Amino acid sequence: MPYAPPLWRQIRDDLRAKIRVGIYPPGSKLPSVRLLAEEYDTSHMTVRRALDSMIELGELVGRMGIGVFVADTSDQDS
Repeated sequence: MPYAPPLWRQIRDDLRAKIRVGIYPPGSKLPSVRLLAEEYDTSHMTVRRALDSMIELGELVGRMGIGVFVADTSDQDS
């Protein structure tokens, strides 16, 4: 039986793909956790885990009470 990654990783990978193709460009706000949970037909906790993993890696930026945004890495030094 093939290995299926956990759902939160599948969501993370899908969000990364959407960022890569410009659906969510740098600086843009992602939909709310509630809306993402509906879109992926899963719990808020699963979506939160995916977002938190991307925040930890600097791919997203969480702003308390405002939302989660795609990190703008264009001005970061290599």
